[in-house]
Amino acid sequence: MMNWSILAMFLYFPDDKSEYIPAAIMTAIFTIGAFIALRFFMKHSKKEEEKLNQFESKSEQKD
Repeated sequence: MMNWSILAMFLYFPDDKSEYIPAAIMTAIFTIGAFIALRFFMKHSKKEEEKLNQFESKSEQKD
């Protein structure tokens, strides 16, 4: 197992806090993109469920 002193060498906290701005922007972009993708899949899933329910009701009427 690695020592914490070895792992701590890879941590980087900049003195100039303006270096956090690009990271915050990228995090916001990816968060918004993930939310949009989630909503897309939820809407698409709901449409597929409605199609399946219509298909089931049609198949029950035939029997």
